[in-house]
Amino acid sequence: MKQIIAIGGGGFGRVIKDLKIERYIKSQSSKTNPKICFIPTATGDDQGYIDNFYKAFNELECETSHINFFKRTIDLKSHILNQDIIYVGGGNTKSMLAVWKEWGLDLILEEAYQEGIIMSGVSAGAICWFKKGITDSWADHQATIDCLGFVEGICCPHYDEEPERIPYVKDILTNKKIDSCLAIEGYTALHLIDDMPAYSVSFGDKETDCHHVVYKNNIVDHASIKNTVKINL
Repeated sequence: MKQIIAIGGGGFGRVIKDLKIERYIKSQSSKTNPKICFIPTATGDDQGYIDNFYKAFNELECETSHINFFKRTIDLKSHILNQDIIYVGGGNTKSMLAVWKEWGLDLILEEAYQEGIIMSGVSAGAICWFKKGITDSWADHQATIDCLGFVEGICCPHYDEEPERIPYVKDILTNKKIDSCLAIEGYTALHLIDDMPAYSVSFGDKETDCHHVVYKNNIVDHASIKNTVKINL
């Protein structure tokens, strides 16, 4: 079984609190102490972010590791293919993907995904798995960029959290630059199984959701993503 858990915003990168989404990610593995590898490339391997990862997943009794690209880099293929879960951090998606492709990590991650290793992550680490993603990698504007393409669709994180997201999605829909968008709110994860959306997982203090956003009948329409089940943690 192939799995992707794409988080729109929230989790250990902001504050180590109840670890709801982290527990959920761990629970999708059949292992009691799954091996989980953190890839913090999008923040330039920020040490504080790495420290928070270890605090969160060590507390959950996972076997933790991370990959550096801005210090000496380990053998990627042997390490990645020995994991149960991959977690990709947020940050600059465009720069992250460029580094990955230079090192061949994009191809290694695809092999891992096909072998059933769980892919997960937040923001940049959420959109990277899709055909395209909506990113604020540029300081002055939003953009739609090509991503890894493990699954179909155009994904937008932080949909309700960052004020520029909704207007940008509206603009590219009404100008027919895209046909639809999978929009993930903060403190929400879209859990895909075998390439298809299966669950919308809300884990914040208020109820949140994922949306299938389209432009029809001269309005931007927000609907539940087809065939998904809502989970409130």
